[in-house]
Amino acid sequence: MPNTKTVPTASKPVAQNGWVRKCDVDAYLDCNLPIPTQVVSNEEFIPLPQTAKQHAVEHHLVETATRNAKQLGMDRRQFLRTSCGMAAGFAALNTVFGRFFSVHAAELFDAAAAAEKKIDYFIFDVQTHHVVSGHHTLGQLDFLDARRMAAAWNPALKGRDPQITDLYLENYIKEVFLDSDTSIACISGVPAMEEKDELLPPDKMVWARNLINELTHSQRMISHGLFSPDMGTKNLEEMHRQSEILKIDAWKGYTGLGLGPAKEGWWVDDEKVAYPSLEYARKRKVKNICLHKGLAIGAFNEAHCHPKDIVKASKDFPDLNFLIYHSGLKSVDDALPAAEEGFKKNPYVPWVSDLCQYRKQHPHMTNVYMELGTSFGTMVITHPLLAAHVLGMIIQAFGDDHVLWGTDSVWWGSPQWQIEALRRLEMPESLAKQFGYAPLTVEVKARIFGLNAARVYGVDPKAKRNPVPGDYVDQMKKLYKQAGDPTPSNTQYGWVRA
Repeated sequence: MPNTKTVPTASKPVAQNGWVRKCDVDAYLDCNLPIPTQVVSNEEFIPLPQTAKQHAVEHHLVETATRNAKQLGMDRRQFLRTSCGMAAGFAALNTVFGRFFSVHAAELFDAAAAAEKKIDYFIFDVQTHHVVSGHHTLGQLDFLDARRMAAAWNPALKGRDPQITDLYLENYIKEVFLDSDTSIACISGVPAMEEKDELLPPDKMVWARNLINELTHSQRMISHGLFSPDMGTKNLEEMHRQSEILKIDAWKGYTGLGLGPAKEGWWVDDEKVAYPSLEYARKRKVKNICLHKGLAIGAFNEAHCHPKDIVKASKDFPDLNFLIYHSGLKSVDDALPAAEEGFKKNPYVPWVSDLCQYRKQHPHMTNVYMELGTSFGTMVITHPLLAAHVLGMIIQAFGDDHVLWGTDSVWWGSPQWQIEALRRLEMPESLAKQFGYAPLTVEVKARIFGLNAARVYGVDPKAKRNPVPGDYVDQMKKLYKQAGDPTPSNTQYGWVRA
């Protein structure tokens, strides 16, 4: 295969313990692609190294972009930031993996062709993130220390303070609301022992929610609150504060994150540890319980990330909704072997298959919903057959009215490429024949994209929603000057294997 690497335009990034920022790699290669061509980590798991097929996708995409950009009289970077560049990305995936995505040849040259076939979905992203100034650490990782270390090899970073503004609210607004078709977003966070250790404390999540809704004079955001039952009385006091004062819209918990005395994690079906929190949520009528399940490698206790505790809790609290984040996917790495052989011998996907089996065995689990954040994004670029299989399996077990759209942005940059991936994804005939999976129709995608979340959160999908004003930066007390470029940057902020 010809080398697709272009002449570098920045200093070569140096890996730190085998990790490197995806955006630093892209800057070095002058190759910001509209879709990722390797798994990017949100720091909750160790990313896979680029596979041979992903390298092939990258090769075809760069080759197509170089050729088509020349014919259209623009440079490659400009082409890759257009809808034609996005279409070229999915055409490259089709070339390497087989036809999984709907792409018409005209879309690679004519932006109007893509606009003509585009369906305007109501899109409710139930998992998004940003960080707040002064709260830039996750475990032992300090974003600012990483950039200080990088100054030793990157001349561009010498002589100035490190910048993490790409992860701040100002850029979050641009990536999520200006660079994508997202209608409503839910801001989420990760709990910690003390507020000073949180990437985004509940107060700041709610502040962002209120700010964006005020900027647009309409509902464009909702906010999670954070709960950690293993912290006992301190957790209940904090839940009271968040519900009473902050008026949070849902709860987010991490069963694999131990903050209590045991430091091992907790189970949502633990009557002594977790049930007081669930009873309080019921009392306050904040009934959506969002739980991080799966994606345990690196940051959390893997055993406690298994979804086996959902069955009993959902039965004991039928009036609460349990939103299973990441759909419980253990890791893409664990699911790939079965995908490589086409699921002919083994259709099992850890731990998504477990959840689907639980649902089939326990009819009471109508209050359990499967969320797609990170899981769909990593699967669809690593092995589209795996993404289609998991989506088909979830829909078959839970129903297409119990699947929720989430992207985990802005760790991945703008969520637009993930939106395009689901828009274009088609159920392969092989999976439909083997497992009886239904087609991914416009109606099914409409429910997944937003109608299901709207029902769960009591949001009117037909309500008028105003765009973020063009002077939103000035209205936020001029925290930064908007670049004025309406095209997406294709920047992916997470980490990849060097």
